[in-house]
Amino acid sequence: MNFFTALYFFIYKDVPRPFRMSGYVPFNGPICVAMVAAPNTLSLLFFSWVNQSQNALVNYFNRNASSPMSNETLAYSYGAAVGSALLVAFGASQLIQRRFEPARAKQLLSFAAFPSSVVASSANCYIVRSPELETGIPLLNEDHEEVLPGAVSHAAASAGVASTVFSRAVLQAPVYFLPPLLMSTIGPLKRYLAAHPAMSVPITTYLVLVAFGVGLPASVAIFPQISSISADRVEERFQHLREPKTNQPYKEFYFNKGL
Repeated sequence: MNFFTALYFFIYKDVPRPFRMSGYVPFNGPICVAMVAAPNTLSLLFFSWVNQSQNALVNYFNRNASSPMSNETLAYSYGAAVGSALLVAFGASQLIQRRFEPARAKQLLSFAAFPSSVVASSANCYIVRSPELETGIPLLNEDHEEVLPGAVSHAAASAGVASTVFSRAVLQAPVYFLPPLLMSTIGPLKRYLAAHPAMSVPITTYLVLVAFGVGLPASVAIFPQISSISADRVEERFQHLREPKTNQPYKEFYFNKGL
């Protein structure tokens, strides 16, 4: 048990509220608003760092906990995930500011959060969860019991990490793309914001939180936490196993992919 895991069990005995999936909207929502409303590169980079730091901890606490993670691996994963986020955010921001006039660039900067967050959140999730690919995860039967105690499947770990990375990428679309798109294309809303610029932040906040509240359960539901994998896709040592109830070979196995 490493330091972070020990601290987690000692203080919380459960996933801390800011890093639960149920707490993702209230805790991460304001950060997303700040990213969408960022007026310049420096503020976009700062809130990208805050966002990906929070995402890294969400990914850490919601991984398959049967896969151990050392302090060194955690530190490397965090550095690589946050570094990729800042690199993508900086590149997108610089590209916009160099190719467009200042007024247009400021308007388009709100869209820079979308591609940077898709790439960075996907990389963040993959990097933080990548130790599972090396250690593997247990395969379960339909009663969620290990089919071969002590043995792990790298194929199931790969499927779990891949599906989680994809769901994180899908989540970014409604959160970062829809609010600025609606605010810049819907005529009445666009005219209202032009006449009342002070309402930009409250309306952005509302749209982001609504998009987040709808998008999060939808993206999580794409792949259930307890997922299945066909027996012919796992390692050979599992393929000869038979179900205790029927004495028939397993057709599929289950595994906890995390959230």
